[in-house]
Amino acid sequence: MPLELAEIGENYGYGPFKVGRQYGRSEFLRGTHPMKLLEALEVVKQPVVEAAPTRGISLLCGFTPLHFKTFLAAHLRTNLPTSRIEIKEGLFGDLAGNVERLQAAGGGEACVVVEWGDLDQRLGIRSLGTWRAADIPDIVESARRQSARLTRLVGQLAESGPVYVSTPTLPLPPIFTTPGGRAHHAECELREIAASLATSVAACARTRVVASQRLDEVSPFGQRFDPKAEISTGFPYSLEHASRLAELIADLIRDAAPKKGLITDLDDTLWAGILGEAGVEGIAWDVSHGAHVHGLYQRFLDSLASAGVLLAAASKNDPVLVEQALARRDILLPRSKLFPLEINWGSKSRSVYRILEQWNIASDDVVFIDDSPMEVAEVQSVFPRMECLLFLRSDVLAVWNLLKQLRDRFGKCEVSSEDQVRLQSIRTASAFRETLRPDGTGTEDFLRNAEATISFSWENGGRGSRALELINKTNQFNLNGKRFSESEWLNLLRGPDAFLLTASYEDKYGSLGKIVVLMGTTVGSNVCVHSWVMSCRAFSRRIEHQCLSYLFEKTGVTEITFAFAATPRNGPIRSFFSELLGRTPAANLSLPKATFEARVPDLFHRVVELKSV
Repeated sequence: MPLELAEIGENYGYGPFKVGRQYGRSEFLRGTHPMKLLEALEVVKQPVVEAAPTRGISLLCGFTPLHFKTFLAAHLRTNLPTSRIEIKEGLFGDLAGNVERLQAAGGGEACVVVEWGDLDQRLGIRSLGTWRAADIPDIVESARRQSARLTRLVGQLAESGPVYVSTPTLPLPPIFTTPGGRAHHAECELREIAASLATSVAACARTRVVASQRLDEVSPFGQRFDPKAEISTGFPYSLEHASRLAELIADLIRDAAPKKGLITDLDDTLWAGILGEAGVEGIAWDVSHGAHVHGLYQRFLDSLASAGVLLAAASKNDPVLVEQALARRDILLPRSKLFPLEINWGSKSRSVYRILEQWNIASDDVVFIDDSPMEVAEVQSVFPRMECLLFLRSDVLAVWNLLKQLRDRFGKCEVSSEDQVRLQSIRTASAFRETLRPDGTGTEDFLRNAEATISFSWENGGRGSRALELINKTNQFNLNGKRFSESEWLNLLRGPDAFLLTASYEDKYGSLGKIVVLMGTTVGSNVCVHSWVMSCRAFSRRIEHQCLSYLFEKTGVTEITFAFAATPRNGPIRSFFSELLGRTPAANLSLPKATFEARVPDLFHRVVELKSV
């Protein structure tokens, strides 16, 4: 019996009901009002389960942390509810020394909060150093030297773990000889030094810098500084600014996994007008037709596609007309960037379901956008974990804020080579499914003729971000569902018995890039795999079998232990182990080499071992 629409969400592994937010003018900001101090204290006092892992973070600044530390702890408790948060402070008035001391102690996860007084004490108001005009050039040069020093120290500290940085957020003191409405050249130099500090630090490995533009949006510049508190306690921030800055830093630390795909409507969303009524030449996306917001939307989606985001269209429309519209030479989002196209007269939720099947990803990794409140509500009711947003085409500000919201949903620290080939690999997987005969046969012939190559690499220290990214975002072929912070991941890989094996895949249809991460420990003749994930794009190619074959061969062991745990969404790896073991896999299972060799299917890959990196 076919699934009813209401059953699709649960059967597809989407879990409990969760209402997706519809779009509003300020939805791209996480909170309308900053957290109050009393609220922060209540959050911090909430008990943590005894077994919760401890997340230690060093707060390095030159001022007295006071309420800022409270707000940071509260926002971290909100973002990381299953962790016990411990924040360690440095010494007052010595930011650079705090960074040096933490590095000498072995480093670790750290927040570095820089203000003007950390670049030169005369730029703060607690110091009574002179502000004479003749001293200004020396202040500028001193700030330049200290900025270079901090850049070097932060880069070195980031070698041992992630570092979250905020560059000066407060106003400069009134030390310049020009009127306040006219910029002094030394004032411009100081702002250039601060901007250069942010630029240089952001380029360091494993650093994340608070975006000044976002801070400007949520914390008005004129309401940030509290001179009375600065003089009396050494704490320079207003409570509102402390809350907002702590919230942004906590968001950097949480590092939420980006969404993977976006499904868009066409009529009055991707373009203005109803295609069936206006015709191919009657739809528009430019200023002259009052449809410029649709052009901005197209251009933004094109930028998402260039960063590896999957795009698809679900539209109640005529397929022939849609193909003609997407073939227009002036369209800003090329037809090649949209896959698949679900163009029919059925329900949107059915179309969304088929797109998810093609992509082989879960609904909570996808955003759905439509101009019709009814269509948004219908899709939301079937896929409660999917974020479903309205495209308010008549409200330019709402569309502008929508683009900023989408940046937050899909933003990532870097665009990898795997991101560049994601869409092609999805198309290849679709082509593979189409080669199978109705009875499911045809796999052997396809794999035999695919000219596939698997490249294995033993990675030293796990410095590449792709391995951790796969561990933290993969759900279906995932050994146990464990997630790691960057510092936790690095600490695990520093263990003397730890190993990290990755695999990349390529066949005559194209490259999938790095799609397997396998991490474990080797103690004597015992091999235990603690984490093993494989991208869903690599399913049905027997790559997982080749990984075990390679691991058995290279380690020489006769049995491998796996820290397996069933999760609501790792059905594919459960099925894999069931086929090999001939029974339902249990927690912390062991796989004898003899059992594996008796049941492994034919493997047709060419295996390449890359130099360790």
